[in-house]
Amino acid sequence: MKHSKASIHSKVHKILIPQFEDQQLTSFAGLVIFQVLFKRIDLKNQLRRCFKHQRSRQFGFAHVVFILIVHLLLGFRRLRDIEYYSDDPIVKRVVGMDILPSVSAMSRHLSEVDDDSVVHLQRLNSGLVTDRLNTLRSARVTLDFDGTVQGTKSHAEGTAIGYNKKKKGSRSYYPLLCTVAQTAQVLDFHHRPGNVHDSNGANAFIDSCISRVKASSPCAVIESRTDSAFFNEDIIGLQERLRVEFTISVPFARFVELKERVEHRQRWFKLNDDISYFECLWKAKKWDTPRRMIFIRTCVKKPNKGPVQLDMFEPHEYGYDFKAIVTNKTTGVKNVLAFHNGRGAQEAIIADLKTHCQQDYVPAKTLNGNKTYLLAGIIAHNLSKELQMDAFEQDRKTTNTRQPLWIFSKLETLRRNIIQRAGRITQPKGKLKLTMSANEAVQRDIRYYLDSERLAA
Repeated sequence: MKHSKASIHSKVHKILIPQFEDQQLTSFAGLVIFQVLFKRIDLKNQLRRCFKHQRSRQFGFAHVVFILIVHLLLGFRRLRDIEYYSDDPIVKRVVGMDILPSVSAMSRHLSEVDDDSVVHLQRLNSGLVTDRLNTLRSARVTLDFDGTVQGTKSHAEGTAIGYNKKKKGSRSYYPLLCTVAQTAQVLDFHHRPGNVHDSNGANAFIDSCISRVKASSPCAVIESRTDSAFFNEDIIGLQERLRVEFTISVPFARFVELKERVEHRQRWFKLNDDISYFECLWKAKKWDTPRRMIFIRTCVKKPNKGPVQLDMFEPHEYGYDFKAIVTNKTTGVKNVLAFHNGRGAQEAIIADLKTHCQQDYVPAKTLNGNKTYLLAGIIAHNLSKELQMDAFEQDRKTTNTRQPLWIFSKLETLRRNIIQRAGRITQPKGKLKLTMSANEAVQRDIRYYLDSERLAA
């Protein structure tokens, strides 16, 4: 249908002056899809049980953590940002409160969280993930372990000056995360100050995570992937005793013998046009038994350190990058290498946590308060994946790189497309009603998520 210019364009000169009235308007109408999920997993009562031993204040610790989870799902960062949605009727309905706590009340509650409550919250989060693994019944469960820096300008309890390539000399935490490759969720974390080595406390943490997964998925093959910071016989022996299939990067700098093997090696087996390899059984001097070692050589372009010339025919000089992997897997080198390289997906999960769940922010002065904030972000991240796993069928089978079984939308995409939608709550003839704009795509997605959650229940 064609339109005339007069019917398309309008002349607008007057500037609208906003007026503010107390109406039942919401900016987060799409949050109802998470409300159904919260009800299905009984999140509020689970949070209450985490804090039942602590004396409840006016608002209660469980409600404060619940608000924090919603706060991070909505995309807010600082505690002070609660002022911008404290009157939103949908948020108040979702958390089950007529009045949301003030910023000072939120901060005070965080400062008073004790060690037992943090432990209970960690068990709650791990339980949500293992419940999904139990439902999934996957033949393999792949765990990735790595640390991440949480920098801060303040002198929060438990921080220390450590390695931080972005903000050198700043104080930080350095939590060790365990993620599940199949569901892109965070199983658990081990909190540490910023001045410790990557493997600090890793033995007990790895043991705990593997034992939990084995209990929930007794028939599954458990796999793990770690970088060179975890290369020691204690961690290797632990995983062998637990019958875990593992790959660990080997630090060349610590073992002169390995460097000499690579330098004097004449025969390399071709994996593809750029990658070649050889393997052998090797043990360090203090080891009891030799392990399978795979040495990888990759042909790469050497960086040109001279002045850049705008010449498309400038020749490139090629060299090799080397790496070694220790593993107890019995599959071919191609599959082992693909599996080990797949651990890069954990970096994407950590980036999502920092970017979309504000996990690069340290809000409190107390250690337990900051642990609680970190847990709220992890739970928010995990629930965004849980929602999509309820709604959609698996997109993939198990791949060599152990990609997630679903192609997930980022939390930012859910916010932009669904959660951050204007709506009005009315009560015609005593029946509660949420009215939103009749956008076909939004209507389709919200109804699909609501229907899938009702079926999951």
